Parts: sequence; C-alpha cells; structure tokens
Amino acid sequence: MKTLGDRIKRVGLVGNTKKVASGATVRRAARLIAAAGRQVCTDAATARSARLGAVVCLPPAALARQVDLLMVFGGDGTMLRAAREIAGSRTPILGVNVGGLGFLTAVSSVRLSHALRCIWEGKFTFESRALIQASGRCDGQWCDRTALNDIVIGRGVASRLIELDVSVDGAPLTRYRCDGLIVSSPTGSTAYSLAAGGAVVFPTADVFALTPICPHTLSNRSLILPLTARIDVKVISPKPATILSSDGEVVTELDAGDRITIRRSRRTVRLMHLAGSSFCETLRCKLHWRGASL
Repeated sequence: MKTLGDRIKRVGLVGNTKKVASGATVRRAARLIAAAGRQVCTDAATARSARLGAVVCLPPAALARQVDLLMVFGGDGTMLRAAREIAGSRTPILGVNVGGLGFLTAVSSVRLSHALRCIWEGKFTFESRALIQASGRCDGQWCDRTALNDIVIGRGVASRLIELDVSVDGAPLTRYRCDGLIVSSPTGSTAYSLAAGGAVVFPTADVFALTPICPHTLSNRSLILPLTARIDVKVISPKPATILSSDGEVVTELDAGDRITIRRSRRTVRLMHLAGSSFCETLRCKLHWRGASL
C-alpha cells in the first residue's frame, strides 16, 4: 500500500552557505535521499557550499516549483528567507535545525535519519502559515514587503523615542512614543514580539500581535487583533530616526508623514511536521518550560 511519503520523489535542499555545519548536514541528507531512491535538487549556492556533485541545480525561485518537498538547513533566519522566496507555493518546507533556538525548524540535524524515515513512511502532516504584508510610501518611494514573522517600525540610529500614530480598520488607536512597534504574525509571536513582552500565540491562530518596544506610556501593552484587520501606521518622527524592517532585514528609512499599511498577505507557506510533534512540545523544549507532571 502506497503512503503519502511515496509521492515525494524529488527533494530540494537549501542550506545556510555561511555555516560549515549546514554544508555537512546537507551532504548527509543528499546521500540518505539518494539511497532511498529519490532525486536530489538544490540551488547553485547550496551545491557549492556543500560540495555536492551530480545533482540538479535550479534557481531558488524555480526550485520549489520542481520538487515535492523543500528541506531547509540552518536556523530561523534561513527558514524565513526560504519562506519569503517561495511564498504562495504549495510545496511544503521542512526545517532542519543546525543553528540556535530554531522555532521554525521542525527537526534537529542529529535526528535527520529518523526524520527521513518518517517522511518515506508518510508519518507527517502539513500546516499552512499566514504571511503578512507591509505596503506604503517610504521615504518618497513605494515599498511592498512580505514577512513570515514580523514587520517592525523601529528606532534607527538616533537614541531617542520615536512617535507613531496607529489606527485599526480606520479607527484611531493611539500615538505610541516608544523604541518601535512590532506587528507580528501568529508564527512570529515567539520571535522579537516575545522578547519585547508580547504574548505567545499558537501559530495557527488567525491573529496579529501588536507589541510596542519600550513604550513611554506603561499602559501600552501588547494587543491581539484579528488577522483580518488593517493596521495603518503614520510616522511622526523625521528621518533618520525611524526604519522599516521585514523579518529582521532593514527595508528603508522612514520620514515624517510616511504611512505604512500592514495586513494579511494573500499568500501562505506550508510547513511539514513529523507525526507526534506539537507546538506545546516546541514550547516545552525551546523555552525550557517544565511542570510537575512533565
């Protein structure tokens, strides 16, 4: 009897080319995949850094369209980049952690052999994750960026508070005086938002988390909004005080009067999870949560 794993014939490998450990793990994965009778595909940069020969090399944008599974080797930064590059694709992503905390990576590199056996046996599930989008006129130019974790409007080089007017679905919310404002997707609640005091949100929840960074008004707390909301941010502080970033990557400086609209993107990404794993388990392991019965 055929399993879901039998449908996975071509596996794409994407690694963090700046990490030596990533290259070694990619090579081991390529050997295991080939031994299972599947075809290995990768992008040119990963093939060079991992010293892979006799594999199909495709441009990153085309790789997801040509494979049945995309395995990403690195930490959360590598996963975020891969998710943005293939946004809207139905190809699932499996993250293999060769970095640090790795909330987005589902498998430790030391359990790679076990993970692949589970995949061939069809012991996995898929989970759709929402992306968020920021658009508007930034410093005189139109910008449009997508993020899996968060959009941040934050303090730039100046060591002083910035001011941001925020409205939700056209209704004024407040003027924040703070070091910055994090608009987090449900996936990104365990990233910068958590470090800034935001709530932990299940990644399948249809919500935004709006979290100010070091607000001057102590009553400004993290706010949970429906993922259908439109969040409009008007910058009050003149440049170079304020910057816009997407998943930790600086997009541009913002000037007084610039307006950014943040909403749910129409595109999603699919993450693969091995059978038996759960977000509760991730929280216990990654955040070292313990209880009397665990």
